[in-house]
Amino acid sequence: MRLFFCLVACAATLMAAGDLSGRRAPGFSLVDVNFTQHDLQDYRGKVVLVDFIQTSCPHCGELSNILQEVVAKYGSKVAVLSIVNPPDTTATVKQYVAQHKLTYPLLFDCGQVAASYMKAPSFDVPHLFIVDAQGMIQSDYGYSPFNRGIFEGRDLFAELDRMLKSR
Repeated sequence: MRLFFCLVACAATLMAAGDLSGRRAPGFSLVDVNFTQHDLQDYRGKVVLVDFIQTSCPHCGELSNILQEVVAKYGSKVAVLSIVNPPDTTATVKQYVAQHKLTYPLLFDCGQVAASYMKAPSFDVPHLFIVDAQGMIQSDYGYSPFNRGIFEGRDLFAELDRMLKSR
């Protein structure tokens, strides 16, 4: 019985929006592979998806494909900013962008932005933050079997539809 309650508590924790939501999104200004600067403040008024990935991560590849669909479906209503950290390089990012046919920016971080979002020096990828038009983190998702629909299914679209409808 104790195992059952432990599993329920763990599942509830993993299925929740995340304990990193409900706060102002930390600001940042990072460059992409073309050395174009992207400042989070420039996207104010839009829903922004900030995701932390690594180009060698298979789950990140699935999420990137979904995020490209988001760009196609929502256009200028939703911005996507993917952030990579070392050991990714310009070469690995260029290859990743070409492989997944991405049109949204992949930004380079040395770890400082990731640490400010995660509130920790290390983290697992992929990790997705949904920032509302006022700059508040509404949801954060670290990849797990309980929220695979966000990373590999259609659940992200349902959440975005709900957010955009309430605006």
